[in-house]
Parts: sequence; C-alpha cells; structure tokens
Amino acid sequence: MAADLRLAALCLLLFFSSLPLLAFADCDCEAGEEEQDKAGALKLKVIAVFCILVASAAGSAIPSLGRKFPALSPNTDLFFGVKAFAAGVILATSFVHILPEAFDRLGSPCLVDGPWKKFPFAGFVAMLAAIATLVVDTIATGYFQRAANAKKASAAVGVGDDVEATTPDDHHAHGNGGHSHGHGVSAIIASTAVGTSDDGSAQLIRHRVISQVLELGIIVHSVIIGMSLGASESASTIRPLVIALTFHQFFEGIGLGECIVQAKLRLRSVLIMSLFFSLTTPVGVVIGIGISSGYNENSPRALIVEGLLSAAAVGILNYMALVDLLAEDFMNPRVQNNGRLQVIVNISLLAGTALMSMLAIWA
Repeated sequence: MAADLRLAALCLLLFFSSLPLLAFADCDCEAGEEEQDKAGALKLKVIAVFCILVASAAGSAIPSLGRKFPALSPNTDLFFGVKAFAAGVILATSFVHILPEAFDRLGSPCLVDGPWKKFPFAGFVAMLAAIATLVVDTIATGYFQRAANAKKASAAVGVGDDVEATTPDDHHAHGNGGHSHGHGVSAIIASTAVGTSDDGSAQLIRHRVISQVLELGIIVHSVIIGMSLGASESASTIRPLVIALTFHQFFEGIGLGECIVQAKLRLRSVLIMSLFFSLTTPVGVVIGIGISSGYNENSPRALIVEGLLSAAAVGILNYMALVDLLAEDFMNPRVQNNGRLQVIVNISLLAGTALMSMLAIWA
C-alpha cells in the first residue's frame, strides 16, 4: 500500500510541476504592476528554500521523538493538543488562504472567455475534491481491512489444523465425546486468533490510510504555493510569504508526522514520507525560479490551472482536517471521558486556526 501511494504521489508531483508551463507563453492578459527587485527577490527565494526545508523536516520529525520523550508519544494529552493545533493550521490554510485565492483566480477579469464567470467553479471543484477524498479514503480502508481479515482467517485455520494434528490419540479412544472435545479446543483457539486485536488492527490500517492520503493532499497545494513564491519577482510580496510558509509547513509537518507515528510504519517508509513532504515546497520554489522569466501568473491558462488545483486542494485539506484529524481525535474515548483534555484540544484547535488566519493579513 505505502509503495503504491508513494508512486502515485511522485506522479502527481511531476504532473503538477509541469502544469505552469502551460501558461509559459500565454500572455493575453498583462502581468500585474508590482515593484520588481530581481536581485533582492532571488536572495529571499534562496532563504525561503532553506527556511521551509528546515521547518518542514523539523515539524515532521518532532512526533517521532516520542520514542525517546514519553510526553510526545501518542495517546498523551500533549500529543492530542499539538495535533489539534496542527489540524487548526491546516484548516485555516484551506479556508482563509487557499480558498479565496481559488475564487480570485477563477473570477479574474483576465478570463473573458468561457464559463468561468457564469458558475462558481472554485466551490464546485472543492466539493468534488472532498467527495473524491472520501471515496478514496473509504475504498482504501475497506480494501486493506478485508485483506487483513482474510490473512487473519488463513492464519487461524492454520492454528486450528495444528491443534488437530497434535491432539493425543487417547482423546479419540473415549468415543464421540472425546472427539468433540478435540474439535472444541481447536475451534476456541481458532476463533480467539481471529478475534484477537481486531480493533487494533482496524485502527492501524485506518491510520496508515490517513497518513498516505493526507500527504497526497498536502502535495497538491505545496507545489502550487512553492511555484507561486518562486515565480514572483517582488521582494515585498515574497518577504511575508517566507514567514507564513515557514510557520505553515512546520505545523503541517507536525500534523503529518503525528499521523505517521500513529500508523506505525517502518523506519524506511517514515523517512521517505518525511523527506518527500520536506522537499515538495522547496522543489516548487526552485521550479518557480526557473520559469519566472517567462511565466505570467495573469495569463488565462495560468489562472485556470492554478485556480482549479487550489480549489481541489481546499476540498482535500478540509476533508482531511475535519474528518481524519479532528473528528478522529475529538471522538476518541480518551478525549470524550476527560473533560480537561476536551478543553485542551478545543483551545488548541482555536489557537491554530487563529494564528494561521492572522497571517493572512501579511500573506
């Protein structure tokens, strides 16, 4: 499962990276009149690459420290609080930062032809993306759950056969009663093997699907915002973006890292997912720098492509934040049975949304 989803993520990254080239030579609408300082902008872009890379790596690595620091391990109050804060950051990123951008792109005056001003495509695409995420989430969880159950059933049958094979002969000498006793023991052991830790296995599969789907959703918008920063030639525009994106990537990394920890993946898979997340936005910045000389963000093709992808990112991130992160933890029996912890996670959620929303004033 992890290998297939990582391959899909890589294909998506390559696909999204090539989309801005569609607008490279399409300059029907003049570029915005912003003060350009190419030398200063390039310096800030280089700083942005390193700041975002370090923040992303640190954020995704912090939850893994729970093995050495028990306070950061799953099912602690601190873990729930930090995860709620990170989910609030993701939620605010989606609603406050990305969604208005999608509406602005698809409602731009440069889009004089087509249906773009006759229908709210931004909201429509966001809705379809949320539904698509739900479908992928449920189908993937169901598929791997059935596969796990089938594997357990096969193992249980093997256990039952072993018990039958090792039953002493003198049990059979007692007639039908002794024979029934042998089958009864094997049936009990087999049923116990099937039923043992079913809930834990289902929860583990759920966390693994969540971590993979969340990373795919993050890739969609991370590449876009990275390329937008890299393509800009205005130092005054880039400066607040560096701060906002560093903050955003750090806490988004914490949210993803905590999902990865709960998924209990192998060390190799953890490193690959963390590295992939850490590099996505910096790679987007580098691509943006490469196409900045001929890229026109106000061209119709650029507006349509970025608007649709931003809207899709909104739907994916909203679903993941509300359903897979917040609802998953807020309905957890540990939280439900602890009034103090409920207050902590609610305050953490509001704090995350408030701080990320405030950054919209500058970026």
